[in-house]
Amino acid sequence: MGLWARFKRVFFASTGAALDKIENPELVLQQTIRDMRDRVPELNNSVAQVMATERLLLKQKENLSTQVVDLDSKIKASVKMGRDDIATAYIGQLQQAQQDLVRTEAQANQAQDASKQALKARDNYVLNMKKRSAEAMQLISAAKQARLQEQLAQTMEAFNIGDDASTFNEMREKIDRRVAAAEAKLQLGTSSVDNQMADIEREAMDIQLQDKLLEYKQQMGMLGPGTPPESKQIEANSSAVETEAILDEVKESSHSN
Repeated sequence: MGLWARFKRVFFASTGAALDKIENPELVLQQTIRDMRDRVPELNNSVAQVMATERLLLKQKENLSTQVVDLDSKIKASVKMGRDDIATAYIGQLQQAQQDLVRTEAQANQAQDASKQALKARDNYVLNMKKRSAEAMQLISAAKQARLQEQLAQTMEAFNIGDDASTFNEMREKIDRRVAAAEAKLQLGTSSVDNQMADIEREAMDIQLQDKLLEYKQQMGMLGPGTPPESKQIEANSSAVETEAILDEVKESSHSN
């Protein structure tokens, strides 16, 4: 198929299509089917013309045959009448008619053969057109199915999170690491405060124990004369107050953290 015929086919299939869509299989096949169907009337016209020529030649053959018989009768009648001059004229016409008849018979035979060939070619074309049309419809159906599968694949691809999933997992890991680090810092800070509180509580317990020891020594008269018990008790109470104040400060510090 020539370039111009190919372009014309695609142009009629889709005049507004872009260059990259010119070879759209569905459009080309559909236009091919239309072109094949459009040729059927042309073939019928050609067959009709050949058959008309055949009929015309057969009619001419029939007329010439009649003319030959008529001239032959006229020649015989002229001879009987003794009119050799007229008979001679008819003989000349008879010879020409016989030549025309032979030529017309040959042409009529050729026209008959041409008619048979034209009819056969037309019928073969129609059969081939139907076969090709059925194949084209199957191909168009397959092309539509392929296009639907491509659209489905594109749709499914849109649901594929791919890199988004890896990014999401990466961000989640970062957040988890930050949360773990914050929890570790909080745990360390809480542990440090707890240790300080434990140290202070132990110190306070030691002070209380010392106070009890001084109290027992006082009761047993084991304290020196220069050590008044009240001052020891006051000192012990003062130490206890300071200890409680330190504990409160540490607790407030832990709550603020």
